[in-house]
Amino acid sequence: MNRTELFVKKLFEGLDIMYPSQLSLEYIAQSLNLSIIYWPFSSELTLYKGIYKVFINENINKYRQWQDFGHEMYHYFHDEVSYDLLKETYAVYGESKANYFSYHFCVPTFMLLNMKEISIEKVINLFKVEYDFAYRRLKMFESKIIDGGG
Repeated sequence: MNRTELFVKKLFEGLDIMYPSQLSLEYIAQSLNLSIIYWPFSSELTLYKGIYKVFINENINKYRQWQDFGHEMYHYFHDEVSYDLLKETYAVYGESKANYFSYHFCVPTFMLLNMKEISIEKVINLFKVEYDFAYRRLKMFESKIIDGGG
């Protein structure tokens, strides 16, 4: 497993999350002492007076909310940067890293490795992600298996 996969595995093991049915943005946020605020704007993580808050767009479906939460968790765990103040190319780079992290956060490799049969439909139903997200995540996983990294 790569660093991201190991980080997610250790995080979820520490939160006693071992199965897809246990993945919940509310539970994870509560365990990390994060507030979730649903609002009509784009999802984001903020730090105000030393307190993190996760803002999730209330107008998107639950699957997309989970995916957005996974993206924001990259910023929570790995960023101390305000992308608003950076050049666009670095901001794009940081956001692409957060997108990559979200695939592993929302559909953890260690859980995929424990599955007997894997399909896009199964990933959608078990991990509560959208079709395109499940498709991309499975392509990443298949590439890892083919390359001998799994």
